[in-house]
This record gives sequence, structure tokens and C-alpha cells, in this order.
Amino acid sequence: MSANEPIRDTETYRDKIATVDEAGKRVWIYPKKPQGPYTNARTFLSWGLLVFLFGMPFLKVNGEPLLLFNVLERKFILFGITFMPQDFHLFVLAMLTFIVFIVLFTVIWGRLFCGWVCPQTIFMEMVFRKIEYAIEGDANAQRKLNAAPWTTDKIIKKVSKQAIFFAIAVLVANTFLAYIIGIDQVIRIATEPLSLHWPGFLAMLLFSGAFYFVFSYLREQVCVAICPYGRLQGVMLDRNSIVVAYDFVRGEPRGKLKKERKSKPGASPLASIKGEVETATVEAPAGYAAKKASNGNPAEEMKAELGDCIDCKLCVQVCPTGIDIRNGTQLECVNCTACIDACDEVMVKVNRPKGLIRYDSYNGIVEGRKKLFTPRVIAYTVVLAILIVVNIVLLAARTDVETLLLRTPGVLPQKVDETHVSNLYNYQVINKTNEEFKVEFRLAESTKGRIQLVGETPTAHAGKVAEGALFIILDNDALEGHKTEVELEVYSNGVLIDKASTNFLRPAGM
Repeated sequence: MSANEPIRDTETYRDKIATVDEAGKRVWIYPKKPQGPYTNARTFLSWGLLVFLFGMPFLKVNGEPLLLFNVLERKFILFGITFMPQDFHLFVLAMLTFIVFIVLFTVIWGRLFCGWVCPQTIFMEMVFRKIEYAIEGDANAQRKLNAAPWTTDKIIKKVSKQAIFFAIAVLVANTFLAYIIGIDQVIRIATEPLSLHWPGFLAMLLFSGAFYFVFSYLREQVCVAICPYGRLQGVMLDRNSIVVAYDFVRGEPRGKLKKERKSKPGASPLASIKGEVETATVEAPAGYAAKKASNGNPAEEMKAELGDCIDCKLCVQVCPTGIDIRNGTQLECVNCTACIDACDEVMVKVNRPKGLIRYDSYNGIVEGRKKLFTPRVIAYTVVLAILIVVNIVLLAARTDVETLLLRTPGVLPQKVDETHVSNLYNYQVINKTNEEFKVEFRLAESTKGRIQLVGETPTAHAGKVAEGALFIILDNDALEGHKTEVELEVYSNGVLIDKASTNFLRPAGM
């Protein structure tokens, strides 16, 4: 390159996303229906995840759902374990651990979660898109249908598709609400008169409309422009991250295959893919023949020098976000593997090795090796391991009952008689279980004194807080200076379930 020759920008594709044209208008994506081993594996996995999603709200333990995320009442149930507002620190720590796990996972495996597990991808590609293929046909058929005038056949297809889309959106909305308010409440809202549950019905309607809008119109824009995870991957990935990648070392320079016999000028580059490839010549990119002309036979050298990519563009046609994976890793890529299946199928037909597009890292392609345990990965792993240990320790120390005992503000210690002193306390017994029980308070055996309840024996209802007041009355001999530490034991049916400690004050002048 001469000093005066301008530097050519080879990454202009990064200046805009694939779903927006030069005028800033939406480019509707018509992805070709993918098929292959990766697509089959994702389909089977999606079936299992969908069964889990729709079936889990119906599973209960002791009358309570197995999973519940009731943010309205601040009640969470994870696989039968109830978490109350008092366990909020555990929730925060668990979320922090989850975020670190996602960062570590992305550093190593890129957006694997997006392509295989994310609900947006599963519903869009494995539910709504499959229904669209079944009703309107593959990509070309959909284009023709949308461009065609309105006929009875087109109206039937369009209306039936949208009706099915909305029905599924209603089902999805009710399922997600079941995780928030419980399946029993969802059934009541759906079956009882509207006047009894109009706020819940309105929430269902809003949720259904949101899901319908996302999957019928917004679609890949959620992954491209809305999802923060897709944006963050740009600062998480490095050259050792395993992503869906095009092997440019093996694939470049690209050249179209064309049959030597029976080929016509302007024939489709895919003509050689249909059937067997016996003898073939190659069409090199513009300017390539002139460059090689001085070194022997240009046709033979082009045949030897061209890479494995035949520029069929099937990898672009099957992409649900409309990108060309051959340009490199892009924020729109959700690692759905559709391009891998399409490329592998072509490579088999042209008698070339699979894996031109595959799971690999940049360094794996350039240097032929994968390095997973980089210093950054090791650092994240250590932090994640520490957080997991802390989570385990705190969960192991968590009790089903938590007792809070505080001296009643503004009430001074009182002499009961010549040998006893009393202090008034407020108590809270937090029941984190799904069972109710009677609460009994006792002083530790080593403490000389007794407890006198204010009112009746408290009952701790399931998932509720039992509150009240009590007097602790101690012998003068048990007092140690102005302030004495006292331990209170909480029993249920004769079984010790919790302990609480507090300070007992001596009256002034004693």
C-alpha cells in the first residue's frame, strides 16, 4: 500500500444494524427455515424447557407452589423453601452470584445462553416461527404472500396466524402471572366474575398484549436493541471466548462454485450444490484473476488458492437477526447455530470438511488452539467460588423461624417485689414455613426468672409474623450490674426452634 493510498474501512457493516436500512426504517427479516443437528438439539431442549415452564406452577409442596416470585407480597419460594423479606440479604447475594456466573459464562462461551435457553429465543424460534412456517411457508413463500394482493387465501392465513399468536401470548402471560401470584389465583381471575378481580384481569390483558406485540412485531429487535445482555457481551468477550465463528483462515478468499458442464452465464451459485459435484471451476472475487495472472495458469491457481467458502450466502439467509457471520462476531448474533447447520450441509454437498462455521474462538481459528483458562477467567472463577461458598454457609445457617426481641421503648424497668425485677419487651416470631404452630417462650435454664405473656399464647401462622409483648421477670440475684444479657428460647410442641438474646436493665437506685 502506497503512502498516498487511503485506508479502506473493512468494517462498515458495524455502522448500522442489519435490521435497519439506510433511511432508518425497519428491515423485516425472513429467515430461511434451518435444519440440521444443532437445530434438532435446540428443538429437543426447548421442548423440555417449555414443559418445565408451563408445568412448574401446578407442582405444589404442602399446598404451596414449588416456585413462586411474589414481588407484590415480597414472598419467594424456591423449590419448596420459603424466603421472607427478612431473607432479603440472601436474595441479594444470590442475585450477585448469578450475575458473576453470567459474566464468567459469557467470557468463556459468549451468548450461548441466548441461543439455547433464553425464553425470547425459545418462544420466537421454536414456537411462533414454527407456526409461521406451517401457515405461510418458508422465507420466499412469506415474501411472496406479503407482496401479494389481499385475497381470501391471504386473509385466512394472516388472520389465523395472528389469532394463534394471540392465543399463545395469553397462555404465556397467564403462565408468567402464575409464577407471581400463584396458579390458584390465576384460575380464580379467569373463572370468577370480572368485577371481583378486575385489577388481575387488567394485568393479564396487559401481559398478553405485551407478549403478542413482542413476538408478532418486535421479534429480533428485543435481542438486538433492547436486551442489556446483548449489549454487555461486547465488553465481556475477548479473543479466547468460544462463540459461533466463521473460520476465515480456511474460508477466505471466497469463490463461487459453478459446474463446468451444463452451466449457463448468470447461473445461480447454488447450482453446483444440487446433486453431485464432478468437475468444477471457480469464480474468484473481482480482481483476483488479474492478481494471479503473472504466476502460471490463473484458473489452476485460483482453484488452489480459493478458500472453502463458496459464497452461497445460506448462512445469511437462515440468520434470525439478518447478519453475515462471515464478517465476524457482532452484537446481533445470538449464537443460535442456524448458520452452522446451513454451512455444514453445504460443505457435505461440495465434498469439503464441516466446521467452516463452528463454535470456536478467534485465537482458536488463527492459532489453531483454544485457551479457556485465561487470567480473567481464573479471577472470575475464584470470585464465583467464594460467593457460592458464602451462599451455602448462609443458607445452611438459615432457620425456619426467626425471633426478634426488643425492649419496649419508653417503658422503664419495674420492681415487682423485694426480690424480683421486670422488663417489658416486644417480640416478633417470623414463621418462614408453610405450617402454623403455637409459640412457647422460656428462659435459658441457667437464668433465674420467669416469663409472663401479655395476652394469649401466640400462634405463628404459615408465612406470617406473630407479634406481641411479654414481661421478663428476674430474681435480683440474677442481675449483673446495670445491664444483664438474657437468652430467650422459643419452643413449638416442646421442640426448641429458635433462640433470641436481649439486654435486661436494673431499675435506677438498686
